[in-house]
Amino acid sequence: MKLTLDRAALLKALEPAVRVIERRNTIPILANVRLVAAGESLALTGTDLDIELRSLCPAEVEKPGALTVPAARLHDIVRKLNDGSQISLEASETQAKIVLKSGRSRFEIHTLPESDFPDITSGELPHSFTLPAATLATIIAATQFAISTEETRYYLNGIHLHQTGPEGGSHLTAVATDGHRLARIHADLPAGAIGMPPIIIPRKAVAEIARLVDKSKAEVAIALSATKIRLDLDGFTFTSKLIDGTFPDYQRVIPSGNDKRATLDAKDLANAAERVATISGERGRAVKLSLGDGKLVLAVSNPDAGEAREELDCDYDGPPIEIGFNARYLGDILAVLGGDTVLMKLADPGAPAILQTREGAELLTVLMPMRV
Repeated sequence: MKLTLDRAALLKALEPAVRVIERRNTIPILANVRLVAAGESLALTGTDLDIELRSLCPAEVEKPGALTVPAARLHDIVRKLNDGSQISLEASETQAKIVLKSGRSRFEIHTLPESDFPDITSGELPHSFTLPAATLATIIAATQFAISTEETRYYLNGIHLHQTGPEGGSHLTAVATDGHRLARIHADLPAGAIGMPPIIIPRKAVAEIARLVDKSKAEVAIALSATKIRLDLDGFTFTSKLIDGTFPDYQRVIPSGNDKRATLDAKDLANAAERVATISGERGRAVKLSLGDGKLVLAVSNPDAGEAREELDCDYDGPPIEIGFNARYLGDILAVLGGDTVLMKLADPGAPAILQTREGAELLTVLMPMRV
């Protein structure tokens, strides 16, 4: 292998591949990134056996080849080289090392054979479609906060992606829940997604996809089966195994009889909730919401610190009601709703509440109450 490439281009391609690698593992090859030089590019691949990320970097390839090098060490070296520098990489077939040169710097790094590097991309992915990166970013941003971190309920440790709607599929729907809050968002169903199996994308994969689509204006090519998903975007190919489990029937959690409705200014409510929560001392303490006579009163009581109270005008003409919510969970929902207004639909103090920007909005959130 012998090639020359730009330091900035290599760093851009290397960082995402390094991110997916688990730094602590007992299998040496999994600490390495695979380098494959061919044609006019260098392909870099990192994996943790559950997800894999492959990125392409433009390069002047004098001699093609393939090997693996310690990912963290290569990343540290490239990161510390001067901006605008050129890098040459050269390795022989007989020696288990690669020589990296840049300016007056020279490094020899031990390597492992490329043939030992695992491949998780095999298998057919029969369903394929495209989505704008911005649409996928919106879907993830709207639901990611509600993914459960409780490992015993592993089937909640991701985003449930499936088709819904009349006759089995007018929407591509994403849902996440941790049992305390739920987020569901609809998007138009791409033609290639018709008939797709319901899948659960793991939390770590969701986080990496969010980084890849952030601020991108490109189209994302998505292919999936019941066990794997692959995304192609901007020179990156991301593959992940899916959670092998059945997502619960979340429709039973979404209440249908919440007849008490209040409409509030979204920014005012978010700011007020954040202010009164500061007195609680811990974000998990309940904030009490009291609705009545066209007003909403938010209150927090902390025996160790004091009390906080704030009053907001709202569009509400139903009977008075008091309900408590986890302050952090309420803040998380208000942060992702967006829009100028918040529609709260309530039933009674012990029933879950629905929060949306408006009736029929693509994003619907459900928040379980707390005793206050």
